[in-house]
Amino acid sequence: MNPPSASARHFVLVHGAWHGGWCWRRVSDRLLAAGHRVFTPTLTGLADRAHLLTPEVNLMTHVQDVVGLIQSEELEDIVLCGHSYGGMVITGVAEALRSRIDALVYLDAFVPEPHQSLVDAMPEDRREKARVAFGSNWRIPSPSAASWKITSPEDQAWVDRRTSDQPAACMLQALEHDRPWAHVRKAVYIRAAGYDPSPFASVEDRLKNAPGWEMERVACGHEVMVQEPEWLAQRLLAAAQR
Repeated sequence: MNPPSASARHFVLVHGAWHGGWCWRRVSDRLLAAGHRVFTPTLTGLADRAHLLTPEVNLMTHVQDVVGLIQSEELEDIVLCGHSYGGMVITGVAEALRSRIDALVYLDAFVPEPHQSLVDAMPEDRREKARVAFGSNWRIPSPSAASWKITSPEDQAWVDRRTSDQPAACMLQALEHDRPWAHVRKAVYIRAAGYDPSPFASVEDRLKNAPGWEMERVACGHEVMVQEPEWLAQRLLAAAQR
C-alpha cells in the first residue's frame, strides 16, 4: 500500500443506514493503494459503535460524527461521498463545513431539499408507510442484503453478518440547509440501475436536468461499494480531478 503523496486527496466516505465503516473496505483499499487518505467513519449506534445506540441518536448526531472527524483530522479539500441514508448526513456536513468540501458524491442516495427529513425525501407513494414504520419503534432491524439486490451469496452473507439496527430518529429528523451542493466544485449523483424498485429513481429524475450535477449510472444493486468497488473507486478518483 502506497503512503500518501504530496498530491494525495482526502476522501471521506459515509455509509448508509444499518451499515458501518466496514462496508467501504474494498473501495478504501483501492484509494489507499493509489496514495490517497481515506476516512470511513462508523456513525454512532451502528456496527462497531452499536453499543452507543439509544433512542436519542438522530440525524444531527451523525452529522456531528463526521464534522468532528473532519475537524479533528484537520481535513481540507475533501471529496465527501454518502451512500443511501448517508446522503442526508453529507448534506448536513457540507452545510456545516462548506469551505472544506471540494466535491460531493451521492451514491444511490437521498438528496434532501431544505427542511426535509429522510421520510419527506422519499417518493410520495412510500412516505406514509415509511413514517409508520420508522415511528413504530425507536430501532429498526436491517433488511436483508438480498433485498438490496446483492446477487453473490458470499457478499449477501458478508453484509448480513455486519448490518445492525438503525436508530429511527435519524429517518424522522428534518435537515436545515441551503443546498450545499450548489457551492462545491463538483456534485455527482450515481444511480444503481440494478436496484429496482428504488426510492432513488425519483431523485435521479429530479436532478438529471438540474444545473451543476454530473449524473452516472452503474449496472448493479444498491450496494455499489460491495458489488462494484473498482468502478466506484475510479468514479471517486474522477470526482477528485480538477
